[in-house]
Amino acid sequence: MTICRSLLTPCSESFGSWSGRVIWVLLCATLLLWTPPYASAKSKPHRAPRPEPELKILDLNVSPNPYIASSGPLQFSALVQLPKELDGATLLEVSSFITSPSKNSLRFLTERKPLEPHTASTNGAAPPHVSVLLTWDGLDQKKTPAGAGLYHYEVRAKLLANGEKGPRTQMVAWPKRGTIEVK
Repeated sequence: MTICRSLLTPCSESFGSWSGRVIWVLLCATLLLWTPPYASAKSKPHRAPRPEPELKILDLNVSPNPYIASSGPLQFSALVQLPKELDGATLLEVSSFITSPSKNSLRFLTERKPLEPHTASTNGAAPPHVSVLLTWDGLDQKKTPAGAGLYHYEVRAKLLANGEKGPRTQMVAWPKRGTIEVK
């Protein structure tokens, strides 16, 4: 108790003066105003959900499922709906990312197709569709056969336009996800 009293006595004497009280008030005010933004009790403002992009993966077929690595390639067949206006986009890129549960084995597949400009239909006709086929040979990133297990995939579609430093992303479709059993 005497140790604590000896530590508090010099502080109470210095804050007992007029200048000490001013410093104490300024210190308290600084600490109150300097609270980090995440410490406030306010919640994030509610935002409306994002609208679905015009670029869509309408259909995705993965065959064969279950997949036997020695029986040939696994095929991802995607039907992509293009937007009404391409706005300068000249390439459609469809890609698939395949990962094993351990994340030790993965593979990235991609296919780019050049697009022909199309005119927007004013009579309500359906936007154009493009079919894309991705094939996986059953090998991982090290070119060794993938082991048996349940693999996850994610297929994405992007519209790309030529920029000064190469193709630039114009629009991205919502991804399609699923699993493949490899035997």
